[in-house]
Amino acid sequence: MSADRQSVTSLLRQWSDGNKQALDDLMPLVYDQLRKAAARYLNAERRDHTLQATALVNEAYVRLVASGVNFRDRLHFYALSGRLLRRILVDHAREHATQKRGAGAAKIPLEEAVLVGPETMSGLLELDQALRRLNERDPRKSEIVELLYFGGLTHDEAAAAMNVSPATILREWRLAKAWLYREMASEGAANS
Repeated sequence: MSADRQSVTSLLRQWSDGNKQALDDLMPLVYDQLRKAAARYLNAERRDHTLQATALVNEAYVRLVASGVNFRDRLHFYALSGRLLRRILVDHAREHATQKRGAGAAKIPLEEAVLVGPETMSGLLELDQALRRLNERDPRKSEIVELLYFGGLTHDEAAAAMNVSPATILREWRLAKAWLYREMASEGAANS
């Protein structure tokens, strides 16, 4: 494990044990990865999007700190961070939705929604709803989507976080994308 990875895990454990200074030392180590993940989501949004990557990261960080969760390691931290980034984006999309859900909005292929990022507010809301349905059917596939896409983890990191092989992650990722694509396509056809 690299020094930075060990440091993040060590600081998370110290923070969980009540060391408040560990939280201050942790922020510079995790900020860049969180900001890159946030920027990736927001780059696909419309140009006049009112939420900025820095604000998204700051909101996620504040919620993580306030959550009181005892993080097992850095992978657990990034997995929960990805989940929080998703929730914040969805909440923001809901707050700023001015039309009836899906009315006049362009439909987004799953590959663009999952691999590139949502291009419109309604696309993110549709993806969120499809992920919720996937979670009801297959929580593991849903978690893999969150880890890889929203958490920004690699296949190997997601495999370590879930205690499965990278081959399992890759196979489940492909199946999850196909299922989500079908769900979003059928929902788009129903709304047309």
